[in-house]
Amino acid sequence: MSDRISKVTTKSGDEGTTSLADGNRYDKGDDRVELVGTLDEANASLALVVEVIDSRFAAQLQEIQSRLFDVGAAIATGIPQPEIWPSEVSKLTSLIESLNADLAPLREFILPGGGEVAARTHMARTTVRRAERIFWRACNDDLRTSDIGKYLNRLSDYLFVLSRVVAEKEVLWQPLKPSNLTSDASTS
Repeated sequence: MSDRISKVTTKSGDEGTTSLADGNRYDKGDDRVELVGTLDEANASLALVVEVIDSRFAAQLQEIQSRLFDVGAAIATGIPQPEIWPSEVSKLTSLIESLNADLAPLREFILPGGGEVAARTHMARTTVRRAERIFWRACNDDLRTSDIGKYLNRLSDYLFVLSRVVAEKEVLWQPLKPSNLTSDASTS
């Protein structure tokens, strides 16, 4: 196998552009470049989860990290590989169903947190969710119809359910109610 990266500092991006794997140069503010960067952030967030989570979930997360590289490659090359994504969506759906089977139904939204592992998992979830939003804005029809968007959506669902599984405790959202409000007029 040839080296993928032989030189890290090329200085070619010093003026605000970068190249993607399709061979073209893009402004660093381009949505596709933003998406590739956000996928990198999501992958790094998952790495932080892998470092602290029970080993039974670490292998799943590392496989997902590889899939995020596949998503990034599809975005960078413009080649979506639509034949692989439906089965990857199905895998995540099965994992979600398995993890969710023993959880109590939620009666209210939960606050992100619940211990270090759960908090890190929530952070990874929100980064994946951002990548998904950028995906729908940045991608062409070939990428949009490849099930990559479904994969990112399902991945954030998986991370939400996983955060519940690993939480030491769940703190429910306490919505502000009119009875909780204080009137400035009564204190004046």
